[in-house]
Amino acid sequence: MAALIPRSRTTPAPGAVHVPEWLSEERQRELVEACRGWARGPVPMRHTELPGGGVMSVRSVSLGWHWSPYRYTRRAGDVNGAPVAPLPEWLVELGRRAVADAYQDEAAGRAYRPDVALVNFYGAGATMGMHQDKDERSGAPVVSLSVGDACLFRLGNTEGRGRPWQDLRLESGDLLVFGGPSRFVYHGVPKVYPGTAEPSVGPATGRLNLTLRETGLPG
Repeated sequence: MAALIPRSRTTPAPGAVHVPEWLSEERQRELVEACRGWARGPVPMRHTELPGGGVMSVRSVSLGWHWSPYRYTRRAGDVNGAPVAPLPEWLVELGRRAVADAYQDEAAGRAYRPDVALVNFYGAGATMGMHQDKDERSGAPVVSLSVGDACLFRLGNTEGRGRPWQDLRLESGDLLVFGGPSRFVYHGVPKVYPGTAEPSVGPATGRLNLTLRETGLPG
């Protein structure tokens, strides 16, 4: 559902662009259905266990490469040993269009070659601590798509988890791209707002976040 007062695109930091309502409701529904399929396997969506023994509150599944802290592999050795599901070409193309639209640069979109997607589901009480996306060998932008409940997204700095940071509200359908000077900023999701999802797109409750990245890995 479109906002009563349209939200404008913003550039919260150099290289970071927030484009509200970038995904149509139809595309959001398609992503929800696709994510439901990916969550079933071949590698099922799970709570990732961290090296220190903690467990992430979000549930995750990967496409193209399997992510486990803090590396990428083709098989999910920490889950069931199955090969990771492929990254579909239509999702690659969606990522290219996202970069082109965010930066208003068709050449940047054509140059983007994402080879991994991470799908995170935020259920009741799930959050994401401040972290850097630095397991990749590429400095290409991260494309982040939001579907479902709105969240508070905290965009920090490249030096550490503390201030300065700024908080953005990401709604269902929003696009956030961060690259260039913002590619390795610390960022997190300290809060999800239950019951804010548009019922026509789903999920019924919770937030789906899908990020596309270039790993820079061979093969």
